Amino acid sequence: MIALARKTLVYEWRRFVPSVFAVGFAGVLLVMQAALVLGIFSSAAIYITASSADLWVGYPGTQSVNFGRNIGPDVEMRLRMDPDIRAVEPYVWVDGDWRSSQGAAQAAGAVSVYLSGISTAGTAMVFDRVIAPWQRKLLREPGAVIVDRADLDSLATREGGTAWINNHRVRVVAAVDGLRGLGGVNVLASLESAHQIAGSSPSQGSTYLLARVRKGADRHAVQRRLGSEARSFGPHEVWTADSFAHRSQRYWMLDTGAGAGVLFMAIVVCLVGAVVTSQSLKSVVAGSVREYAVLNALGVSRAALGRVVVEQACWIGAAGLLLTSIASVALVSLAQVYRVPVALNLQAALACAALVATLALLSGLGAMRVLLRTDPATLLR
Repeated sequence: MIALARKTLVYEWRRFVPSVFAVGFAGVLLVMQAALVLGIFSSAAIYITASSADLWVGYPGTQSVNFGRNIGPDVEMRLRMDPDIRAVEPYVWVDGDWRSSQGAAQAAGAVSVYLSGISTAGTAMVFDRVIAPWQRKLLREPGAVIVDRADLDSLATREGGTAWINNHRVRVVAAVDGLRGLGGVNVLASLESAHQIAGSSPSQGSTYLLARVRKGADRHAVQRRLGSEARSFGPHEVWTADSFAHRSQRYWMLDTGAGAGVLFMAIVVCLVGAVVTSQSLKSVVAGSVREYAVLNALGVSRAALGRVVVEQACWIGAAGLLLTSIASVALVSLAQVYRVPVALNLQAALACAALVATLALLSGLGAMRVLLRTDPATLLR
């Protein structure tokens, strides 16, 4: 009877095409929803994931990286005294208002930006996965800033253009890809320029301190040791880069209305995919129910017929997954071309594949249930 399932799919493939497309459609919905969720909320931690630091030090209880508060300069001294710390680097966060020098944009008002004051040293850790060393050196010019290429239009500027942040004149010396974040426009400047725009001084400390542990040291052990020591150097908390990134993403995903809305939409997508797939497979079984009734009347057990239906559902699910893979790769590539925030890792892809396969299998079981409840005598009249 298993051969019957495959032969039916081959010789009556036109009848099963809608089911394959239904499974593929549900799979594409799931994959793209997952890619958008990961892309949007991973950008909340772009400051961490785009940097190579092992440890981040900030104010105790900070929920997300963009909610940082100032920590005292004594904390930096404590880090530099630790034998397992190889490098320490300050990071200054400034909330600012961007005003373009272009007349029309200037009349439209200010754009809220997140100004990051970073080190201009060649071995600096902040955003070293996004900007090249030669671009970092450009920030040594007073008032020099770097922005994301996709934000040039919203900032109404261009490379080489001038603007004002909190009434301080700046010049865009470079535009790069990979700086876009969640909730605002990211702008990079040197530590000196950031302190000048914020009206602060290095002696007052910084928003965060980034540290790199020595080779061979366990960063988790270093983090626990630094976190458990006395607060005589001032209030601060130490996180590993991974845990701080997850902390920021979790805040935006679970503790904000935006995150709850996106997750609710993901659940709706799953339900829509399940309903579409289930109804499609049930219609296929309903179209062949008289043939199944004949086989049942000839002595084929309903359990054997049910196995035929389930195997057909599995083959339909496999074909739908293939269609999902092709369409998802094309759509994700297109989204990246237009700089739509999408991201997809292996775990998410496997989870989507497993969910689509489960939907197809459950739909097959539902169709089998309809078959088992059907009275052959009624269908053969």
